[in-house]
Amino acid sequence: MAFEDLLNDPVIQKYLHELVGPKGMPVAAAPPDGEVTDEELAEELGLELNDVRRALFILYENDLATYRRLRDEDSGWLTYLWTFKYDNIPEQLEREMYRLLDALEERQEYERQNEFYLSEEAGIRFEFGEAMEFGFQCPQTGAELQPMENTRLVDAMENRIEELRSELNVETEQAES
Repeated sequence: MAFEDLLNDPVIQKYLHELVGPKGMPVAAAPPDGEVTDEELAEELGLELNDVRRALFILYENDLATYRRLRDEDSGWLTYLWTFKYDNIPEQLEREMYRLLDALEERQEYERQNEFYLSEEAGIRFEFGEAMEFGFQCPQTGAELQPMENTRLVDAMENRIEELRSELNVETEQAES
């Protein structure tokens, strides 16, 4: 995928937005060619220097930017020259999708293996053991805990898991019982 195509891809735009937020998006969305200082970026984009630095640091933490330091011989000041490297965004997105798939499968198993009770008034959900400890009464309101049906939640997770498996071309490990 060409660099320009990467930046025009709505999925990648969303990924960058999730990383750096609205204030950092101008920094992430239009990376310059070559090296640039944070001060130059702030001036060019009309942003606060702290917002630019925050976005650059987030991009650095996610392997989307690198920097090198130069020390001014006279003043001793350090200058950071930043370079953007977005080539690995597709691989990072794929890793995120695998992490999401694993987390959803784990959560779905938890939802299937447990029985839940709900205090509607307090908006609190309890596992069976917790509900039993409280005598099936909400510790905050004293109201009786009601059995909670989570089939719709489990089904929604199953649909999302299947979508992710399809996107990642991952086979189902075992037949569902």
